[in-house]
Amino acid sequence: MNDHNTEKAMNSIAENAPRKNPFFEPYHTPHDTAPFDRIRMEDFEEAFMEGIRRDNEQINKTINNPEKPTFDNTIIDKEDDREGYYDLLDRVSTVFFNLLSAETNDEMDALAQKMQPILTKHANDVRLNKQLFERIKAVHLHHRRLTPEEKMLLDNCYDGFVRSGALLNDAGKEHLRQLTEEASMLSLQFSQNLLKENKAFTLHITDEKLLDGLPETAREAAAQNAKEHDKEGWVFTLDQPSYGPFMTYSTQRELRRQMYMAKNQVCIHDNAENNLEICKRLVNLRREIAQLLGFRTYADYVLKHRMASNVRNVYRLLDQLIDAYKPSAENEVEALEKLFRKDYSSHRPTGNRSHRPTDNAQPDFAPWDFAFYSHKLQLKKYNIDSEMLRPYFELSRVIDGVFGLANRLYGITFKENKDIPVYHPDVKAYEVFDRDGSFLAVFYADFHPRKGKQGGAWMTEYQGQYISKKGENVRPHVSVVMNLTKPTADKPALLTLGEVETFLHEFGHSLHGMFANTRFESLSGTNVWWDFVELPSQFMENYAVEKEFLRTFAFHYQTGEPLPDELIDRIRKSRNFMAAYGCLRQVSFGLLDMAYYTKKEAFDDDIIAFEKHAWQRAMVTKQLPDTCMTVQFSHIMAGGYAAGYYSYKWAEVLDADAFSVFKKEGIFNPQTAQRFRDCILSKGGTEHPMALYKRFRGSEPTIDALLKRNGIKRKTKKA
Repeated sequence: MNDHNTEKAMNSIAENAPRKNPFFEPYHTPHDTAPFDRIRMEDFEEAFMEGIRRDNEQINKTINNPEKPTFDNTIIDKEDDREGYYDLLDRVSTVFFNLLSAETNDEMDALAQKMQPILTKHANDVRLNKQLFERIKAVHLHHRRLTPEEKMLLDNCYDGFVRSGALLNDAGKEHLRQLTEEASMLSLQFSQNLLKENKAFTLHITDEKLLDGLPETAREAAAQNAKEHDKEGWVFTLDQPSYGPFMTYSTQRELRRQMYMAKNQVCIHDNAENNLEICKRLVNLRREIAQLLGFRTYADYVLKHRMASNVRNVYRLLDQLIDAYKPSAENEVEALEKLFRKDYSSHRPTGNRSHRPTDNAQPDFAPWDFAFYSHKLQLKKYNIDSEMLRPYFELSRVIDGVFGLANRLYGITFKENKDIPVYHPDVKAYEVFDRDGSFLAVFYADFHPRKGKQGGAWMTEYQGQYISKKGENVRPHVSVVMNLTKPTADKPALLTLGEVETFLHEFGHSLHGMFANTRFESLSGTNVWWDFVELPSQFMENYAVEKEFLRTFAFHYQTGEPLPDELIDRIRKSRNFMAAYGCLRQVSFGLLDMAYYTKKEAFDDDIIAFEKHAWQRAMVTKQLPDTCMTVQFSHIMAGGYAAGYYSYKWAEVLDADAFSVFKKEGIFNPQTAQRFRDCILSKGGTEHPMALYKRFRGSEPTIDALLKRNGIKRKTKKA
């Protein structure tokens, strides 16, 4: 047979060979990255079920081991074994649930509904396995000569089983199964409802006059949205790059009202996507779970493993912030209302006169006026707004700037590798190399909104870091997912300063993942307590207003001119514009979260009324009776922040305190950065977070650096 015929025959055999599920074999991709280009929908369910089978097989092997339980044969038997067999469940779950947030469709949603109860039942089967727990308990009671990291893993493992009901009697375990399985399904339903509702609304404009006030970038983006929706004119959506500019710049007050109400009435309509009863039930389920496990409230259950440690300390922080920031926040809002009243009393209202009351009565300042008049006041005080800065924040240059910052601080470099498969053309994949040229991580970046993508921004992993039995340091595959301004037919993606901050925030999380250097995957990277995990991300936001950083990438996308010093000075001067209001807004979310999860009795209140009362202490603006935040508050209903939303403010205290060290020693000081990397970023959850922080800082943090950064002075108490 000649060579040509041989090749033809081999190809025919390959084509007729049964297709293998890509999850069942080595990926054979750069750095063993997920083979998105080969994965089909039917692969997921098959891999889930086989993964569960293999998991059960390994558990049976562990519990039937005739040898005395030891750390090696009980705790790290699975953690250390990376031969591609029983970690299949983790492998497929990671890909599936990451895509469910970033690139879902009706088929994936349906499969998630099918698999969620199966996966939750399996997780319960593991955690409530009496024989497995007895082995773990024996190791926990009689272990000897463990390293601090091994001791942390053992404690986490034991406590994880206890907190999952291992000490309950059979009736208690069965009840816990029912509660957790229901909560799991409702969390999924909450997220799916929210995505559908957010994507369902569009504001379609065909009269160009109604675009009055909107900058060219917003108009072009809306025109592109219209094309994507097969419509003429302009389409505005509830995705942030569309919604935010409309609320900030549109002079059409009635249309702003429509957009605002659409955004704030998501998931309270009388339809299949209503989340009101789902939220109520989730609050009750979590309370019941906590009380079944011996805690008074769900917050008490959660805070046992947080830096705050108890409800009292959370409220102490929130109360301190209200006391410090509320007077300034009230002044900020009064300034907006004053500008609004002046607009109307001068008989020169901004916007379409046809929307003014016919009796010439002055309307009340409303929530849909807030962003519009904030923009006007910022222009008046500082002569600056986000549109002035957009031309200097072209996405490719921002990417270079953020990567350059990481290089300057830590010596790492990024190189795009188009051979690494991605799950959508918008996604870019990079190889990351350490200062010495060694491979550090894979970094995925997914920048723009689209139909199957949840709103917001987040960091996740497709592979965590760990050190194998053979001593190989297996490096992580981290991903940041955002909803930044899209490019148009005429312009590249031009970001706002706020979007640059979002990028820096998520990139900070990714550094936490990329620098991971621990033995066990479950302790690596961002596997830390929730009120510590936001420190690396919020820390990076500090650089957004630093002149030395802006000088490295902020060039006009057409002329190449650098961002003028005058504009940078105005950015810095305006940094604390509405800062007090912004702080109280975050505090209000923390109060709402704690109000739900400190409930001791069954919760049957009206969600909307309860919400208004719960956060009233932090409110400085008028509340509308027919709007609701809770039903779209993914963080506390479906995102792992239940009884933990305060973490953002807790970590902000840490980040301001940490950055004050850099301000003192040099914001690009490589020695300070290396200390931050060694003490915090590389350590994951191997030690108590306060021990890590004190090792970097030399002392515990105080609120003082945050107040100083925001220009807030403490009230002096009279003697």
